[in-house]
Amino acid sequence: MASTSRNESDGDNEPQEEEKKGAVHLGPSMNLYKVKSELKHALKSYCMEYHFESNSDGKIADWDWSLHDLQLCFGVKDFLVIAPQSASGVILDAPESSKLLSAVAIALSNCSSMWPAFVPVHDPSKKSYIGIQSMGTIFTRRFEADHISSQVPVKLMHLEGLFELFVSKFAYSTLDFSAHFFQVHFTMKLTYKTISHDDDDATRGVDAEFVESGGSPKGDTHTRAQWDDDCPWSEWYSAEDPVRGIELVTIWTGKMVESSSEMAELENASPHEAEKWILCPNISSTISDGSRANTVGFASQLSLLVDALNMSFEAQFMEDFVSVEKPGMDNLKSSMVVPPPSVVDRLLKELFQDGFKLSGFRKAEHKNSRFIKGAPLESLFAQYCLSSLWLGNCNIRAIASFWIEFVREVRWCWEESQTLPRMPGSGSIDLSTCLINQKLQMLAICIEKKQQLNEEYHDCIGSEDGHSAVMENDQVADDSWKTPDPGEYSDEKCDSPPTPTNFHNSATSGPRYGTKAGDVTPSSDSKSSDYIRRGSAGVVGPMMLLKSHQSMHAPFTQEAPLMTEDMHEERLQAVDAFGDSFSFSAQLEKEILFSDMSAFKAANPEAVFEDFIRWHSPGDWETDDTLKSEPSSGFASVSSKDDWPPRGRLSQRMSERGNLWRKIWNDAPSLPASEQKPLLDPHREAEKILHYLETIRPHQLLEQMVCTSFRAAADTLNQTSFGGLKQMQTKIDQLYLTMASMLRPLQANRLSAGSEGIEDLRRISVVFGHVEKLLTIAASLHRKFLQAPSMSEAIFTSYYDFYSKRMGTGSVEENGDMEFSMKRQVRNHERQIVSSMFTPPTVNQSWRKVLSMGNLLNGHEPIVREIIFSKRDRVSGNHYASHTPRGYNKEIETYRMYISGTSNDLRVALSVASCD
Repeated sequence: MASTSRNESDGDNEPQEEEKKGAVHLGPSMNLYKVKSELKHALKSYCMEYHFESNSDGKIADWDWSLHDLQLCFGVKDFLVIAPQSASGVILDAPESSKLLSAVAIALSNCSSMWPAFVPVHDPSKKSYIGIQSMGTIFTRRFEADHISSQVPVKLMHLEGLFELFVSKFAYSTLDFSAHFFQVHFTMKLTYKTISHDDDDATRGVDAEFVESGGSPKGDTHTRAQWDDDCPWSEWYSAEDPVRGIELVTIWTGKMVESSSEMAELENASPHEAEKWILCPNISSTISDGSRANTVGFASQLSLLVDALNMSFEAQFMEDFVSVEKPGMDNLKSSMVVPPPSVVDRLLKELFQDGFKLSGFRKAEHKNSRFIKGAPLESLFAQYCLSSLWLGNCNIRAIASFWIEFVREVRWCWEESQTLPRMPGSGSIDLSTCLINQKLQMLAICIEKKQQLNEEYHDCIGSEDGHSAVMENDQVADDSWKTPDPGEYSDEKCDSPPTPTNFHNSATSGPRYGTKAGDVTPSSDSKSSDYIRRGSAGVVGPMMLLKSHQSMHAPFTQEAPLMTEDMHEERLQAVDAFGDSFSFSAQLEKEILFSDMSAFKAANPEAVFEDFIRWHSPGDWETDDTLKSEPSSGFASVSSKDDWPPRGRLSQRMSERGNLWRKIWNDAPSLPASEQKPLLDPHREAEKILHYLETIRPHQLLEQMVCTSFRAAADTLNQTSFGGLKQMQTKIDQLYLTMASMLRPLQANRLSAGSEGIEDLRRISVVFGHVEKLLTIAASLHRKFLQAPSMSEAIFTSYYDFYSKRMGTGSVEENGDMEFSMKRQVRNHERQIVSSMFTPPTVNQSWRKVLSMGNLLNGHEPIVREIIFSKRDRVSGNHYASHTPRGYNKEIETYRMYISGTSNDLRVALSVASCD
């Protein structure tokens, strides 16, 4: 005993540094250390634990959350706990406990130590103790604590009865306590808790049983809406509310109570009269401990999708994963479930629903979203990917069966000329997206053009002029690339045979100059019927043709053909055999040049090659030096009709022998854009796209699905309203950049089964999960503190600092036993906002409950009530030891009672200072 004691005159002095050696810190929230020592007496062994605080000022704060249970109960600072080394750790025999405590008291007195010593007694669940402390005088303080776990007397449920219980410890039992006055110090702490969703759901379940049994509780009995119904992720899953509830601690301090009637009045007082309000958010442990066991969200499903990608390398086609005849797939069939057709049909109906209107692909996107080569959130493929995450636990067989049906539905849209939903039917191809999205966008455009062709075909069938055009132009339509007889063209709307087989070869792309195509006007200076101007969009300023004194006309031209990423690569590879860069560029645009030259010839029947160059490529028309120095209006060789013919010459590259542009000019017929073969053949391109979708390799599909799913899931979460918390926004920004970096190998097809890239994808799913959890907390706090953003920001900042220690790319199981704890004092102007969070309980919630504790907050009684009563008396010097100066007076706490209880249990701890 002596080896672990301090030779000091005051037990509240600060522990020396050497005393901390070998001590165990009891937790980050407590400034308390513990030193253990084993003692043996006869055949019994005892464990002695010395608890002490570092940097102690010797004072005890009544409601300090860092206090040990014994410090709170008895108002002590440093203390000893002596317990036998047994299974229960308590002493059941009363004489044995008294004997042990007396031995400890003598040992401490011999060491001149004033440490209080405690011995546990009775059942461990009761947390009962007896204790003793020498006060350095003839006074000794004794301690006792006990607990009532059931059948609490009604009188002790009220403040009046508890006050009289304390007074009975020092007043004569024959007195009428209600008629006498006593000087008692009083402080109280009440803890309130909001009703969580789970508690409310449980209450509703009981209500339902009550109704079935014949009861009829009034109030709202409809199904309760989930807390996150208005959150963007609610379309896919319902998250557990991470903020399980809010605990509010109200504290009354420094009161002097004289009678039980005052206590009765205090029991009816409003919590708003308390001196302090402390807010304590209750964050779910499943969010804080980093466990994935019961976590449902995008992150968990993305991890399963990565597993599916890892397995996709085992087959050549998606059908192999669902085929019953494919060898080597038995292990997959037994462990992975294919969803029933009814589930797949329902998902397809949602994806391909009629009348779905796009609200804009970029509306919900983050600024860094385009760095990830996936599909936009609202696009058809992105919605397919998100649906796949929740289908059949996202296994490869479920994905394969869903994909096969998805492609069949896409083909049906094409064959039936039905608009492809969730895809724009016009515009350019977005090459920053994944290839499947580009293909679907191209197919949507092909369907749109096919619909236009069908409409034009039916218009021609329905008109007599269209019918005559069928007979007159039958010869022309057989070879649309040959120069037709200009006299055969007229102003009719349909210029090619309106037959279903050949109609798709008619002009379908709109002109680049934006007015009606197919305009036919006679040449102003020509008397021959061989020179009829067709497809003119208007005069090109003052420009004149070189060989005739006529104004130059700009033609209507076809739009440049749309191409997906792989089509660009194929064309680049096809022309790679050409030597110089000019030949390379010319070949790449040969079809466009051919179309533009034909349209230019039709609009300018007497034009020559040099005229086309002056209009199409002004940089390749060189003028004399005197003309070069003159200001240019934007067109080559601009001149008036009085300054004719225009002067200048072709550039060197256009003048070379065998120039490809001149060869194309010589081969191009005079044909307006409205009569040309379209640069984009919707039938041919659509069939190529469908073939690609039907024969795509599984790993190529899954790679694009992973990129799109990560991007779409992040874009979905990015729509969450969380009040502009800076830490949260920074974390989201970092997530996009991290995903873009780690998903980049998927774009280059550098993955293989079991490679390091697969492990990187698993790590990014863990990081995604961390951000998703934080975002869920931020959203929940924002909704609960909508009128007090400073409070939600303070709580989230505290939690972010706590949780950031476990965020990373690896395991988060370490430090899993840590619990988040935060206490924030509520300012006076915030009290009403916090009070409004405690909505009055409905009849459904309170009809079974009997309110018994008072101090109601909007109809809620405290879940825990803690009270400290104390009585202080002055003692004179003759009560002290002989060395104390005569005439010395000191006020000491002679009686102290700590009470903690609810309507169902009660714990009382009493300390009494007496003169031995």
